[in-house]
Amino acid sequence: MIATRRFALAVLLVCLGQTAILGYMVESRAGILRTGAEVLLKTAPVDPRDLLRGDYVILSYDISTITTALITGERPAGDEKMPLQVRLKPAPDGFWTVTEASFQPLPAIAGSVIVNTLPVRGYDVPSGTDGTVWVTYGIESYYVPEGEGRPIEDGRNTGRVSVAVRVSEDGQPQIRALMLDGVPLYQEPLY
Repeated sequence: MIATRRFALAVLLVCLGQTAILGYMVESRAGILRTGAEVLLKTAPVDPRDLLRGDYVILSYDISTITTALITGERPAGDEKMPLQVRLKPAPDGFWTVTEASFQPLPAIAGSVIVNTLPVRGYDVPSGTDGTVWVTYGIESYYVPEGEGRPIEDGRNTGRVSVAVRVSEDGQPQIRALMLDGVPLYQEPLY
């Protein structure tokens, strides 16, 4: 009888732990969508398409290529990896562009948003000011209903796809909407 109660208690604790972990994962994403600053990003063509991974759209952004002239401060050395903080400001066309980047914390400035990249290796950042570094933000793919990826990718390749992204106060981005010709095709609920 006592062994049965202990087993039942252990199962209950495991279930509660798993539920708490899943709840945390959902709430962390929902929190960004609910309270994050929204930026509009222009996508860039990507080729080729990987047919083996299911129905999703591969996204690349104009802000994924950063000129080294915009990177200030110390840089990681060799194989060391660090996230890059990227300051975005809106351009006259409504899309947000890179105005500054640093491996050290950037100060908040009104009218701008700071977004973090995934870690970048030191040897991937050219020295000097005349090179470019390609970065990722963790928002480079978006799952779509089966069979609907190809038209979106065709639109992306002709520059007709844009993405509304919410950025949390600590710089974490989350896709809020995928748009074709400025019209939302898919939107995440703001909870």
